Amino acid sequence: MDTQSAPLHVYFLPMLAPGHMIPMVDLARQFARHGVKATLLTTPLNAAKISKAIEQERELGSQISIRLLEFPYKESGLPEGCENLSATTTKEQALSFFNALDHFQGPIERLAAEDRPDCIISGPMYTWSNDFAAKFGITRLSFWGTGFLPLCAHYSLRRHKPHEKIESDTEEFVIPDLPDTLKTTKQQLPEWWKDDSENSFKEFMEKLMEVEEGSYGMVVNSFYELEPAYVKHFREVIEKKSWHIGPVSLCNKEEGEKSQRGEAASIGEEECLNWLNSKNPNSVVYVCFGSMFIFSAAQLREIAAGLESSGQPFIWVVKQNTKEEEMKEWMPEGFEERMQDRGLIIRGWAPQVLILDHEAVGGFVTHCGWNSLLEGVVAGVSMVTWPLSAEQFFNEKMITQILKIGVPVGAQAWSTWTKRTDSGAPINRETIEIVVKELMIGEEAEERRGRAIALGNMAKKAVEPGGSSDTDLISLLEELRKNKN
Repeated sequence: MDTQSAPLHVYFLPMLAPGHMIPMVDLARQFARHGVKATLLTTPLNAAKISKAIEQERELGSQISIRLLEFPYKESGLPEGCENLSATTTKEQALSFFNALDHFQGPIERLAAEDRPDCIISGPMYTWSNDFAAKFGITRLSFWGTGFLPLCAHYSLRRHKPHEKIESDTEEFVIPDLPDTLKTTKQQLPEWWKDDSENSFKEFMEKLMEVEEGSYGMVVNSFYELEPAYVKHFREVIEKKSWHIGPVSLCNKEEGEKSQRGEAASIGEEECLNWLNSKNPNSVVYVCFGSMFIFSAAQLREIAAGLESSGQPFIWVVKQNTKEEEMKEWMPEGFEERMQDRGLIIRGWAPQVLILDHEAVGGFVTHCGWNSLLEGVVAGVSMVTWPLSAEQFFNEKMITQILKIGVPVGAQAWSTWTKRTDSGAPINRETIEIVVKELMIGEEAEERRGRAIALGNMAKKAVEPGGSSDTDLISLLEELRKNKN
C-alpha cells in the first residue's frame, strides 16, 4: 500500500441507485487499498446497505469511511424512505428525485470545509459538481458506471442526431463516426431523445450533458482489452480524459465478500452454493434482469414456461414485487414442484457475483446492464441478451456483434424505466426456449463459451500488478497527487 504523510483525500459521491452505488463502493475500496483516504457520501438508508463492506475494508487497514447526508424529503416532496432511485415508481417521482440531489450541495460544502478533500468523484445527476470543485479548487472526476462503447455511441448520437432524420421508429440507421458499423432504431433510444417537445425531463438531461463536458475527466469501470477501439476513440476522437480501472467487482475475492455485495441477499450463501455444487459444470443458466425492472405477469409466465421447456437447470431471480395472489397469477400451476430439483427461484436480491463465478454456471440471461455485462465477462460465461432501458441496447451490440459471446432474445423497444416494466408484447416462451438452448448446447455454444472464458482471463489480468487497469489506476492517482500539489 502506498504511504505518505498527507494521503490523497477523495470524496466518492455515487448516484443513489444500486447499479451506481455498488461499483462506486468497489472503486472507493480500490483507491483506499492504494493509500488514498476515501470518503463515501450517502444517505442513512443507502449507508446501511454498504456499511458492512466498508467496515471490513477498515479492518484490513484502509482509510475508508462514510459521511451521512440527510435526504431532503420536505424539499423534494418525496415520501420518507425514498432515498434510492429504485424506490421511485413514476417519471414524475424520478424527476423529483433527481432535483432533490441539488439539495446535497450545501451539506457537502459544509463537510468539505472541514475535510478539505483533494478530489471528488461523482456519479451522474449531480449537476452542481463542477461548481463545487471550482469553489474548493479541487479536481472533479465523473463516474457514470458504464463502458466506453456506450459512452462513444451516446456522444455520437447527441452530436450528429441521425435519429432526427428518421421517421419510422423501426427503421435501422447507422450510429455515425464509430470504430464499428453499429445500427440502431429510434425505438431503442431513450424516450427523451425521441420527444420533440420541450419537457422538464429532457431539459434536465441536456443540462446534465453540458455539465459533464466541464469535468476534468472520467473514471470508467472497464478494461482496455474488452473494448480497445472505443478506449482510443473516447480519448483521441472525442478527446475526453479517461482512465479504465475495472472490472471493479474483482476487488471482491472471498466468497463472503461476493455474497454480501450490494443489498442483503434473499438466499443464504450456503444454500446457494450447495444447490450449485449439485449441478454439472457449465450446465446452469442464470436469469436476472437487474435491480430496477419489474416484469408484467404475462412476461413472467412466458419466462417460466420457456425455462421449463429448455430442459436446462436454472437459477431465476424474480424481483420481489408481487403479493402472494399476484404470484399465483403468473406462476404456472405446479411449476415450482416440477422444477424442484432443476430450478432455483430467488425472490428479491441475489448474490450475483458469487453465482456467476461458480463452475456450474455456463450461461447468463441478462438485461445487459453494464455491471451485469462485466460480471458475466469476468466469470467467462456467454449470455442471452435482453436489453430493456438506459444504454442497454448499446451494450447488447457489444456482447453479440463485437465480442460475439451472446445470443439476442430479440428485444426491440426501449422501456420507460421509471415504470420498471416491460412494454409491448411479451417475448414468447418458444423464443426463450430456443435462445436458451442455443446459448447452452452445440458447437457454436462451445465456441462462444471459449471466447467468453478468454475474455474472463483478460479481465483478471487487467487488475493484476502491471495489468492495463492497474496501470491506469496508478497513473490516475499519480495525476491526482500532482494536482493536489
